[in-house]
Amino acid sequence: MQSRIKNPAMQLPDAMQAALALSSAVEKSGLSATILGLVHLRASQVNGCSVCVDMGWRKLKGAGETDQRLFAVSAWRDTSYFTGEERAALALAEAATRIADRPDPVPDEVWGEAAGYFNERELAALALSIALTNLWNRLNIMTRQVAGEWLKSAPAKEWVETVEK
Repeated sequence: MQSRIKNPAMQLPDAMQAALALSSAVEKSGLSATILGLVHLRASQVNGCSVCVDMGWRKLKGAGETDQRLFAVSAWRDTSYFTGEERAALALAEAATRIADRPDPVPDEVWGEAAGYFNERELAALALSIALTNLWNRLNIMTRQVAGEWLKSAPAKEWVETVEK
């Protein structure tokens, strides 16, 4: 497999800066890095974005996540490995990612469950994180970015070194 073009955000430095600024704002929100990582991984699995799945498990693993939980993210409903808070975030991520699959894409029940665990600021960060993941997924899929290829770039090598420390 070969990519059609380099990632569009990397070709337009202002776009990349804007996406990174949004990501930074989400990371500074106080929402758990584990929650953000799980949500990123699950939305990327739903969308079939190999680049983000590859990056997502690496980041979680580097932060100390267990293989057991990483392998179970795609079947989170059927395991006992995730907390109620994580389950609520994963359900919201799936609903907000699969918006064309049902007439009421994010039902009150899903939103209400998340709102029971997260305050308004955290919900905002969660919503932005899900939207940003979907942005990256769509850019990567549309341009056929190849999982593992991004690891060859200098910024990716720095990122991997940071994550794996």
